Amino acid sequence: MTRFLLDAAAAGLLTLRDCLRFAVSRFTEAGLHFGHGCDNAWDEAVYLALFSLHLPQDTLEPFLDARLLPEERAAFLQLVRRRVEERLPAAYLTHEAWLAGHRFHVDERVIIPRSFIAELIEERCSPWIAGPEAVRRVLDMCTGSGCLAILAALAFPNARVDAVDISPEALAVARKNVEDYQLEDRVFPIESDGFAALKDERYDLILANPPYVNAESMAALPPEYRHEPTLALASGADGLDFTRRLIAAAPRRLRPDGCLVVEIGHNKEALEAACPTTPFIWLETRAGNEQVFLLQGTGGSG
Repeated sequence: MTRFLLDAAAAGLLTLRDCLRFAVSRFTEAGLHFGHGCDNAWDEAVYLALFSLHLPQDTLEPFLDARLLPEERAAFLQLVRRRVEERLPAAYLTHEAWLAGHRFHVDERVIIPRSFIAELIEERCSPWIAGPEAVRRVLDMCTGSGCLAILAALAFPNARVDAVDISPEALAVARKNVEDYQLEDRVFPIESDGFAALKDERYDLILANPPYVNAESMAALPPEYRHEPTLALASGADGLDFTRRLIAAAPRRLRPDGCLVVEIGHNKEALEAACPTTPFIWLETRAGNEQVFLLQGTGGSG
């Protein structure tokens, strides 16, 4: 037993409430960084506790004063220990992440899902796409775990979705998620550097949550983010290397009434300076504004 668990046992942790207090204290003491589904120590402790105890994620209150069995307490404290000592994001400890109410398998081969685009997919990209039933071809560029591709397949029931990534390791995770959702006949993971392997396909909708972290921000990332694949985060000095390629190629890949939807984080000013003639439409979401842009089929490359 590690010193960490010995200290926990000595503290006399009996109830779930006791264990949550202990976890929050350890998270705060360690100065953990949050941002992969939870934004504070309490919510993350609750998530890990309910996961380890096999309890519904939306039900805490009835169990707060329940006493834990020794093996239950040990399972939770093991997650707490790894979160503190290894600085692993919670999603890599549980091998699951939630996006738009849907669960996805994740591990360190893929970035942890947290895209603003998920909300837009839930809304069927309205009003930019007037008839979701008419959407036949969707591309999810830089698919990672396949989460956006799967959400798109659920939102656009008549669409074939190409889920593209340069990483074969990421695509293995995407295939597992596609199989979990039984969408093998509609979502197709494809290994490709950008559009290279897609021949002359044209799409009603292209989605992309590409790497967009600039070099300065990469150098300052907290340890939790350093567990994620660098390939999915870094994109040159200004964070826009891949986005430039995408904007330049997309007009030839969109149908006349198609749309390109791309997340770029806080790079709006840099992108507009790099592409001054491109007619960006900046979208609003509940999670944050002007971090996702849309280009319609007639959009140019600036």
